[in-house]
Amino acid sequence: MENLSPSLFRRTSKLDLQQYLLEKRNLINHQLQSLVRDYSFPGRLQDAMHYSIEAGGKRLRPILLLATAEAFGANEQKALAVASGLEMIHTYSLIHDDLPSMDDDDMRRGMPTSHKKFDEATAILAGDALLTLSSQVIAEDTELTAEQRIHLIRELSKASGARGMVEGQMLDMQSENREITLEELEYVHRNKTGRLLNFAVMAGAYIGDASLEAMVEMEKMGEALGLIFQIQDDILDITGDADKIGKPVGSDEGNHKSTYPKLLGLDGAKEQKEYYVRVAEQSLEKAGVNESVLSELIDYLSRRDH
Repeated sequence: MENLSPSLFRRTSKLDLQQYLLEKRNLINHQLQSLVRDYSFPGRLQDAMHYSIEAGGKRLRPILLLATAEAFGANEQKALAVASGLEMIHTYSLIHDDLPSMDDDDMRRGMPTSHKKFDEATAILAGDALLTLSSQVIAEDTELTAEQRIHLIRELSKASGARGMVEGQMLDMQSENREITLEELEYVHRNKTGRLLNFAVMAGAYIGDASLEAMVEMEKMGEALGLIFQIQDDILDITGDADKIGKPVGSDEGNHKSTYPKLLGLDGAKEQKEYYVRVAEQSLEKAGVNESVLSELIDYLSRRDH
């Protein structure tokens, strides 16, 4: 691996970051609840959509989008609809990932998964509804120009579709019960997990009118962040607290999935993660926004315990 020297970054206090995360999470939660209520009819489908939206979660992707937009000088209201659409995509993907035909999980965030709470058909339709609603919410956002809306819908569709998250999920399923290389594993997760995280960074920078040079660096940062997130997920599947992560520890091993600790060992996985932390921090510095909450978010994502 390339030897990357650490850089000095301004760090907000842990209390400041936790307060920031709480405020943004509350903002996004309120927006999501309002959108689901306003854009669907009362009934079983709406109940299932609300159930998965209200199941909690850290809201990391929309918070990352808002934080990036703010770092480049944009008002959060200009980015809020896109952030909400992004979280709808993420929530739909979790509903479908948990299905018996996919990962077959009974618990998500410490609660019964959607198909356990309702039934499999309702869960599928709730996911479908959130997926399609995401584009409508962005298309009707009056904070953005028509050109910006088209660009963001196109980029979100690319990030979440057949050359992005969905392809990553397909490859992840195909990699079960067989040995794959580190390069193959990273390709899977650059798509399955990384593409939506990278979209959050790139969309925020775009909304904030970042320069072309800054956009190039933010793309590097977003790609590194996606791998940081996934490696930490894999580590937590071994070392985490089931009560905190909201699902049984060791589920990846039980599902015969390839993971970073499985390929590199636990210490090797941690070393790989720290390498990408340095990549992300240096890209952030080159983009000129290292003195922002984004720097603290890199550290938070790499050391989270759930």
